[in-house]
Amino acid sequence: MNKKENSMRKPEWLKIKLNTNDSYTGLKKMMREKTLHTVCEEAKCPNIHECWAVRSTATFMILGDICTRACRFCAVKTGLPTELDWQEPERVADSVRIMNLKHVVITAVARDDLNDGGAAVFAETIRAIRRKNPATTIEVLPSDMGGLYENIQTLMEARPDILNHNIETVKRLTPRVRSKATYERSLELLRRAKELQPDIPTKSSIMIGVGETKEELIEAMDDLRANHVEILTIGQYLQPTSKHLKVEKYYRPEEFEEFKDIALQKGFSHCESGPLVRSSYHADEQVSSAAKEKQLKAQEVKEA
Repeated sequence: MNKKENSMRKPEWLKIKLNTNDSYTGLKKMMREKTLHTVCEEAKCPNIHECWAVRSTATFMILGDICTRACRFCAVKTGLPTELDWQEPERVADSVRIMNLKHVVITAVARDDLNDGGAAVFAETIRAIRRKNPATTIEVLPSDMGGLYENIQTLMEARPDILNHNIETVKRLTPRVRSKATYERSLELLRRAKELQPDIPTKSSIMIGVGETKEELIEAMDDLRANHVEILTIGQYLQPTSKHLKVEKYYRPEEFEEFKDIALQKGFSHCESGPLVRSSYHADEQVSSAAKEKQLKAQEVKEA
């Protein structure tokens, strides 16, 4: 092993303790029985054992498991998607009820083959969950849905509790890292979502370790704040297979703490920043934080 290869070995703080208790195996069995997909499995999330076995939370992936894009960081399958399954929203809602989830995250593969990018199915999934689980808070994590205003409007009219859309990386690296998506379009989606429903918190995520500089990361934070994003997650990129982007740097835990401090200083109401943090990491805590922030702002307006 040469010096370069040795220097890029995973550091100790990225080692994961596996937990496959009854909660984990039961949840996995139910997902298969209801023919549902989770981004936890498809994207090889490092936190799957913590979320499934300890927190009993999961991120459902709707619109099938085949993506029309081939982003160089993502392990989800790429190809020609299957037909839409309009029974999927009800199955997701039933699963949320069986799992007794207080907070659920709904994401999806990119569906560039659909005129609405899957917005109608997203909206129906939100409505189905609300009908069967009125106390459950809902976070959605869509693709850019082609950047069309009417698609964003369809989604926001269903009123999720949090709208999450990831810029994934800094502006300079976007063409190299993301397929078909653009940095500007993602910022525009976040801005328009906030314009359509000002009281719904918006959120985004950045993975680091793909060649960005600290200055570029800070610039991305500024761009998100300029478009009224309130919640930010920052995590270490991990190469899912040898065919994907290579890791350029493993950041130390104290560096993630520094980035969190910077984000909070810039006005984000909540920031999760750590080596194993992913977009949906501790999402249940983030919705609580957003609610508290909303209450504080309302109180400030009342007292003014």
